Amino acid sequence: MLLGKVLGTLTPAVTSPGLEGVPLLLVQPLNKDLKAEGRVVVACDATYMAAPQELIYYEGGREAALALEKWYVPVDHTIIGIVDDVNYLDVE
Repeated sequence: MLLGKVLGTLTPAVTSPGLEGVPLLLVQPLNKDLKAEGRVVVACDATYMAAPQELIYYEGGREAALALEKWYVPVDHTIIGIVDDVNYLDVE
């Protein structure tokens, strides 16, 4: 599971079969301190509720496709849920 922040939306000109109606969002990956880390990715929104500036958690790879209604679709990242709060102990 990965943390990210929704930056905006993406509107495709053509949609692959099985992805009709699934929102595509631009997501900035975040580290454990909620700082931007890495390049922005495009993620399908399995919640159908994530909005710009929201903190979300997402999956990448094969697990990303399994989170959607139709499993065999060409996706690399899928938003699994919206985060209300992050609280962790940094034990060193």
